[in-house]
This record gives sequence, structure tokens and C-alpha cells, in this order.
Amino acid sequence: MSPLHLPTAWSEPLPEAAPPREMALHQLPTGTYETRAVFAFKGGSFSDKRDFAATSVLVQHPKGDLLIDAGFGSQVAAHIQSLPRIERAPYRLGSTVSEQLKASGYDRGQLRGVLVTHSHWDHVSGLDDLQVPVWINEGELEYAGKDKGGRVFREVTSSHPMHRYEFKGGPYLGFSSSLDVYDDGSVVVVPARGHTTGSVITFVTLPTGKRYAFIGDLTWQLDAIRLRAERPLLLRILADTDPKLVREDMLRMIALADTMEIVPSHDVTAYDGIPLLPT
Repeated sequence: MSPLHLPTAWSEPLPEAAPPREMALHQLPTGTYETRAVFAFKGGSFSDKRDFAATSVLVQHPKGDLLIDAGFGSQVAAHIQSLPRIERAPYRLGSTVSEQLKASGYDRGQLRGVLVTHSHWDHVSGLDDLQVPVWINEGELEYAGKDKGGRVFREVTSSHPMHRYEFKGGPYLGFSSSLDVYDDGSVVVVPARGHTTGSVITFVTLPTGKRYAFIGDLTWQLDAIRLRAERPLLLRILADTDPKLVREDMLRMIALADTMEIVPSHDVTAYDGIPLLPT
């Protein structure tokens, strides 16, 4: 297996950020489904069974909170059943995001919406239990409206308001444009259009200075970043709308790997260190 070439590590100063001291980050794991590593990244073993995470992340901010993705919802069994048979996998449903928010006594009036990294079923299933705006860009909304991969999204968001955002900001960490959600550099969204036509990466900077990059399905596991390993060829053809763009953005993230925690949506271990929502 030949890895991607090693890009030059990021050596410029990181973008300025002024996160308020009240800002916090929590993980809300909603379940897992089983996939073999051989299908996740080049060089993965067939005997290596991985539990793929379906985890939402809550960003708490004085200007209003955001969830990044929605994880599994209460109707996940039906959502999985709607997939082609070859895509169905053994899964485990834990507590949905909605159930976790309720158990913690969370005030949903603080929640501005759910920012989806992209519209595939395992990122949006939980929207059917969350009647809040869906933050989505026009490219992803168009993809979700017509691609077979957006079927579950169309079902669970039929009554949801759509908060359409644009990338009106300038370049950010090598990406061509950006959206500074709170205008303080604490949460910055950039386009990463290779997996789907409107996929995004969300950079989060905490008051401690700790930085995270929630990369959605740019890669499925951290091994892909560490080993510079793309998806296997067949999976690149089947799963990505533009494998070349995925490769380019992977190299950008590999170059940033020493500056922040990179969190692929489906790597259970990548969420280590992010606290659960207190109950």
C-alpha cells in the first residue's frame, strides 16, 4: 500500500480566536454500527471489526448553542432498513440526542439548530426527534434533495426549517472560504466538497486554547490521517462525489494534525477527551 505523500506541516500562526469563557463542548454518543477496517481505509484488515460512531457534538456558546450532526434517532431501525441491503450493518442504538438533552435538563431554547457535516443517514437520523432548524449550505441541500444518499434526510426534515448559510469569509487554514459562526473565531465552518457536494469541516477553538476539527466523513477513521491512507478504490468510487477533492482536503488535514485534535465522525476513539453532557 502506498500512502499519500507527506504534506508540509502547517507552520504559520493559527487563526486568531476569542472564545468566551462560558463556551463548552460535549459529546452525545447515540450508538454505533459495525464495519470492517478493510472497507474503511487502504491497508485495513478484514478481521478488524470497527464500531463506527454515530455521535453528535454540542457546542455551547453564549450567543446560542449548536449541535454538529444528530446521530441515530428513535426511528433508526427504519432508516437502516431503507438502505440497500449491502449497506445495512449490525448496529447498537443508545440514547438519542433528544433523550440525552432531556436527561440533562438542557434548555432547548438555547439551541440554534443542528449543523450537519453532510446529509447521509447516519448523521441526520436523529433529526426526527429534534424540531430545530437545520444548518446547511446550498450545495448540500441540493445534493440531499436529489441524491439517493439523501433519502433519510428528506424524510426526517420534511417539517424542519432550513437555515441556509454561505461561506462569506476568507480563506481559513488552507481552505478557500469560511463561515465564522459567532464572529469570534471559536467555530469556523469550511467547505470540504468531495464526499458530498456540500460536505463541511467545522473547526472549534475552546477557551483553553484547545482546538478541534470535526471532519465529518472526509475520512471514516483516524488511521486514514495517521497512515495517510485513502478509502479503498471501490469505496472512493461508491462513497465520494469527487475523490480528488477528498484527497486534497485529506492532505490539508494531515498537514494540520500536529496543531489540533482531528475528529472523523465515525471514529469512536477520536471523541476521547470530550466530556459527556452531565445528567
